[in-house]
Amino acid sequence: MKKFLFSACAVLAVFGCGGDNGDLPSLDRDNDAYVYCRYNNRCEQISIEDCTYYYRGTNYGSDRYCGVYPSSSSNRSSSSSIWTSPSSSSSVGYSGSYGSVYYEGKTYKTVRIGTQTWMAENLNYNASGSKCYSNSESNCNTYGRLYDWSTAMGFASSCNSNSCSSQIQSKHRGICPSGWHIPSNADWDKLVRYADGTSGTSSPYDSPTAGRYLKATSGWNSNGNGEDKYGFSALPGGYGFSDGSFYNVGDYGYWWSASEGGSLDAYGRYMGYDYEYAHWNYNYKGLLFSVRCLQD
Repeated sequence: MKKFLFSACAVLAVFGCGGDNGDLPSLDRDNDAYVYCRYNNRCEQISIEDCTYYYRGTNYGSDRYCGVYPSSSSNRSSSSSIWTSPSSSSSVGYSGSYGSVYYEGKTYKTVRIGTQTWMAENLNYNASGSKCYSNSESNCNTYGRLYDWSTAMGFASSCNSNSCSSQIQSKHRGICPSGWHIPSNADWDKLVRYADGTSGTSSPYDSPTAGRYLKATSGWNSNGNGEDKYGFSALPGGYGFSDGSFYNVGDYGYWWSASEGGSLDAYGRYMGYDYEYAHWNYNYKGLLFSVRCLQD
């Protein structure tokens, strides 16, 4: 499984952002503050807490700076190019409301994130072949069950070693409730782009900050908890093999997508205690991962 090493983004001076280095997106000055930080030679929209310094002023982008453009006039300084430390950070934890869906004897929390409605917890449906981490029912209660790809998709087990792309529906229900589906790779892209505030069309998309905003505020080892800004409450359920071995509970969470990578693998997403990324990867279909369902 791929793993990236990266350094925290810190804006320590005024950088120009234009041309081949990436243009600033257009600004909506009446809404939330926009924060841009130098990342991989581009200006990326990120959260204010991820930059050591930010731009406060009345010059809204004519000089194409990387920085924050406050939306409220009360937050602007009289000077047009002052870099200061952030005066406050965003609150941790989701403050919005949840919905619910009942399925096979269990009621799941649901949450609206952008234009999508997700289950706010991992699926815990006892499908044939699914397992609890370390075969402990208490882990299923916390993290949901773990499924190989063909089980999650509702396919024959032979689909773990053969391409079954012709059977995949545009909104593939799999083992999700009626009116819900296994998220495609594009569905995951949409979620993580919304979480880290970026736009674009590249797919699959590796988000440098979405893990921070999607991870639960507790349950991750080594102080690897997230902010759970949108109520997604991602937990580190680990993964397993069909032989009964299990790994990484408390450290990493892995989720299937409905998109095949090849005859032996399918795309998934994962998050870890030791970084803020939300990564994509294609993985052997026989691995046991968590499942999140997305409303049609």
